[in-house]
Amino acid sequence: MIRTARVIVVGRVQGVGYRAWVEREAEARGLSGWVRNRRDGSVEALFSGEATVVDAMAEACRAGPRMAMVENVTIIDATADRDWRGFRAIATD
Repeated sequence: MIRTARVIVVGRVQGVGYRAWVEREAEARGLSGWVRNRRDGSVEALFSGEATVVDAMAEACRAGPRMAMVENVTIIDATADRDWRGFRAIATD
């Protein structure tokens, strides 16, 4: 079953390679979607793929890369806003 989820990660997640880590992890897991920094200091991602893989990626976001300090992860069921092919970093929102 295909699932799409929007994930918002709060904590020390900018300036520590978090966005690049998400991009590498999502690509390695075969997910589609995007990741971006947000002006409020959080990181937001949209993951789309097999439900179990999306769930595992969202759970992995709770730890992130070595230098990150994640305080909170919010997971929201979503619909893909377009047909994303592959995974990429997009502009800050």
